[in-house]
Amino acid sequence: MMNNARYKRCALVQNLARHLRNELLFLPSYSPNLNLIERPWKFVKKECLACQWLKTFDAFTQAIDHCLNHLHTLHKAKMDSLLTLSFQTFQDEPVAAA
Repeated sequence: MMNNARYKRCALVQNLARHLRNELLFLPSYSPNLNLIERPWKFVKKECLACQWLKTFDAFTQAIDHCLNHLHTLHKAKMDSLLTLSFQTFQDEPVAAA
């Protein structure tokens, strides 16, 4: 599953996938909630960057590195709840008339 980045839809990638007998599934446009990598990035921004002023670019990158390096230890419980394949579906939900 991939997002719709142009370089992922190019002929080279399409041909290679076909050659390797891989089916490429593309996420709908503008659906970051379906792209699992967006969840850790949102967490990192909230956890280590929000409401902080970091003096230097080095401090900025260190904060991000520290958070990423501890996702599987300090932040494991939060990551386990974020990285699920449970998505809200609307099959059984009543549709409101527009």
